[in-house]
Amino acid sequence: MEQQKKVRMDVVVAGEPLVEFSADRPLTEAETFRLSFSGDALNVAVAAAAAGARTALVSRLGDDEFGERLIRFAAGHGVDTRWLTPGPGPTGAYVVGADPSGERAFAYLRQGSAASRLTAADLLDSPAALARVLVLSGITAALSATCDQAVRSAAEQATGQVVYDANFRARLTAPEAAAATLRAVAPHTAVVKLSVPADSLALVGTADPVETARRVRDLGAPAVAVTMGADGVLLAEGGHLHEIPAVPAPLVVDQTGAGDNFTGAMAAWLARGASLPEAVRAGTAAASLSLAGRGGTGRVAAAAEIVDLLGDPVSGG
Repeated sequence: MEQQKKVRMDVVVAGEPLVEFSADRPLTEAETFRLSFSGDALNVAVAAAAAGARTALVSRLGDDEFGERLIRFAAGHGVDTRWLTPGPGPTGAYVVGADPSGERAFAYLRQGSAASRLTAADLLDSPAALARVLVLSGITAALSATCDQAVRSAAEQATGQVVYDANFRARLTAPEAAAATLRAVAPHTAVVKLSVPADSLALVGTADPVETARRVRDLGAPAVAVTMGADGVLLAEGGHLHEIPAVPAPLVVDQTGAGDNFTGAMAAWLARGASLPEAVRAGTAAASLSLAGRGGTGRVAAAAEIVDLLGDPVSGG
């Protein structure tokens, strides 16, 4: 393990991959479900790998058949799975259904999951500290006290760029606890990503994108990417505000995981040396392309597709 954790990865993602059961009917009526795999950490890792980054996912999985299948799925999408450790607790899952208007409803089956037992030692025994880009999430921190400590510790010890996706989920944690984690992690990041209004109202008490960026910058984050759905991204970096428009989607099937695909592509671009505005633009293109697939990993964008959709070269070495 000592030799493995010294491996230099482009992107390392820490969090909980999930088994996904999806239906095209409301959950109150659905009888047939499609099995796949998702969860914010897995979505980000798959997106980063598809965009050309050497990517590892760090988590714990249940020592069960679903855990085995999840490892095969991640590996099949180019993700290094050496730090997906089987152990006590089940592999987490969620069920998603759609009503006739296309709205998605989620039910999570993750209480006491193996990934909720993730610890700071698990991150220390991985290449997280040496990654060019380390992606951490508010969802991961909300899974348990040990997960929260793992996120905080990993951010502090990272030698590369840390991307923190606030990803507030009211079903997992209270606003006060999520805000406390954000305050602890922000000074150690290269960029904090959060959405308005879902994340911003809960964590910094405003739905205004400019004010959101200012308040998160005041917490010590050097840069903030405020995602605004169809209105694009407001990027606050240094003393500058960049308004980066959303990229029109060629096809819209399902919005699940679009934000994770944004984060994964952004991390991949940062790992290859792109500027933050360039990386955010790449993220918007990846998010747009992801809308053509069902589930968080149903459609992921390769680097060449991202460049083609943007219509001009995105530099980064």
